[in-house]
Amino acid sequence: QVQLVESGGGLVQAGGSLRLSCAASGRTFSNSAMGWFRQAPGKEREFVAAIRLSVGSTYYADSVEGRFTISRDNAKNTVYLQMNSLKPEDTAVYSCAAQQIDRGTYYYRWVYDYWGQGTQVTVSS
Repeated sequence: QVQLVESGGGLVQAGGSLRLSCAASGRTFSNSAMGWFRQAPGKEREFVAAIRLSVGSTYYADSVEGRFTISRDNAKNTVYLQMNSLKPEDTAVYSCAAQQIDRGTYYYRWVYDYWGQGTQVTVSS
């Protein structure tokens, strides 16, 4: 049974940093892709970042480009999201997601097969 478990969320002041982790278990994802999405109250879930685990290619939403960095540790089956220069508008529940195989597209929630429960990130002004 595949499980994705996020950690690292919390409360931080604007301009601060947080590092989220997503630990996968139940299978290896070294030949697929994983991503982070977020959902703020009253809004749709939106793409944040993704990484192709075999080659390390990364993809970002325009709103986080240059502030967030996604990375992976294939040996630990873990993906990270380093978030710097946080803004109040980054406040949301952040969820990680994984594809069974690398589908070649990463921006849409429906191309992911597995999801974590999410971790709350709150940025105060």
